[in-house]
Amino acid sequence: MTTIARKGMVATSQPLAAQAGLDILKKGGNAIDAAIATAATLTVVEPTSNGIGGDAFALVWVKGELHGLNSSGPAPKGLSIEAVKERGHEKTMPKLGLIPVTVPGVPAAWAELSKRFGKLPLSEVLKPAIEYAENGYPLSPILGKYWGYAYKAYKQMAKGEEFDGWFETFAPNGRAPKIGEMWNSPGHASTLREIGETNAESFYRGNLAKKISDFSKKHNGFITEEDLAAYQPEWVKPISVNYRGYDVWEIPPNGQGLVTLMALNTLKGYEFSERDNLDTLHKQFEAMKLAFTDGKKYITDPRNMSVSVEDLLSESFADQRRALIGEEAVTPEPGTPSKGGTVYLATADEEGNMVSFIQSNYMGFGSGVVVPGTGISLQNRGHDFSLDPTHDNALEPGKKTFHTIIPGFLTKGDVPVGPFGVMGGYMQPQGHLQVVMNTVDFGLNPQSALDAPRWQWMEDKKFQVEPNFPLHLAQALARKGHQIEVALDTGGFGRGQIIWRDPETGVLTGGTESRTDGAIASY
Repeated sequence: MTTIARKGMVATSQPLAAQAGLDILKKGGNAIDAAIATAATLTVVEPTSNGIGGDAFALVWVKGELHGLNSSGPAPKGLSIEAVKERGHEKTMPKLGLIPVTVPGVPAAWAELSKRFGKLPLSEVLKPAIEYAENGYPLSPILGKYWGYAYKAYKQMAKGEEFDGWFETFAPNGRAPKIGEMWNSPGHASTLREIGETNAESFYRGNLAKKISDFSKKHNGFITEEDLAAYQPEWVKPISVNYRGYDVWEIPPNGQGLVTLMALNTLKGYEFSERDNLDTLHKQFEAMKLAFTDGKKYITDPRNMSVSVEDLLSESFADQRRALIGEEAVTPEPGTPSKGGTVYLATADEEGNMVSFIQSNYMGFGSGVVVPGTGISLQNRGHDFSLDPTHDNALEPGKKTFHTIIPGFLTKGDVPVGPFGVMGGYMQPQGHLQVVMNTVDFGLNPQSALDAPRWQWMEDKKFQVEPNFPLHLAQALARKGHQIEVALDTGGFGRGQIIWRDPETGVLTGGTESRTDGAIASY
């Protein structure tokens, strides 16, 4: 059911986190404070998808301007292709352990947002998260399901002393906690308190930085105190395309939001009359897989991209890619333009401030490594680096990798419409495209735009569709050469949140994800 309110709104994947953000709004905080409080609480109440040791991105609307924050961390200075191959990994970066750990950006994002736009002290904003970490909370249904999956996977794959901290923290009774069972993490609470009291300085240049570095050194990892001390988040200029009178905004690379914009740039050359239509779906499928293929080839740290964002979003490149879309499915190849387990949340307040915020450890709990006694679960974002030195996204010391997590924002002219996002690995730009088209092309309200059956490109001509996807359309798409696979559950199709703001009345309209424990808190 779509939620409508006036004074403030928080939409995210966990009811307790949404309520934490609302509590901060009611204490006099703004949408930025609420976003930080919600994000911090999510590290506690949804650790299956994010953590203190992950990365974050934000799009923030304040006083008539959209600001972008890239708080993703680079590879440690000692991490190189040669160093990884010396550890026995010849073709791909490992998923688990300390090798794929990159510098965490989450605490820096909270501190930077608080310093620039917040109204309340960071120590105050983190109090709800600290309370849940200290005193505990009962697991919600979807959370418990994925926690159980992760425990079984790590029990099989996470072998070695460096993984002991994960099992001590997230399986304290020798198993995953069950749905409805209380779980707490005193070390997590202590770390959050220290981050709040020092504005994250301890994490990068103090006691917590030393704990991370000492643990890494003990287990032959790469991240050091020097890597942490050198880190600063970046304020970036958001990128956009105009789609049927609306500007769709994303964070520029190293994020994959560019994929959404390339696909929309291709699709705006067509007219679509209805959503559940063979021609509509066929063109969406083709445009998305072409854009994704380009994204996987070119997106990386912007300093290392062989083509520019401007060229990839040019009308000539969109025309070139659109010309490849015919009546039958094609196997995608990268184009050549002319040279020229994540959490998502949205917040809004009565002053008109709005935040689109996303943070992640990647692949659920991340690396499987937790710094003992701290609750700091380290991300494995380095897994996305290529070990091919000729690839745009080749691993290099101090480089940022292709990044899956992306916040979205919609405006019309100079007027904000609001924040939106769909978390979930490579589903994210596909979810963004579907939400934007459901809203702009097909007139769906926020909840309906999120509830509509989703599809996702997997590879080559292969697409997965949700169980409730219309069967006759799946069969018709298969006749066009698409390889259609009906997924047995909805877990891989992302989790979205939307808040739209009426420009005349300031009334907020929100939708939350029905595929998870989604909730909207508002007043």
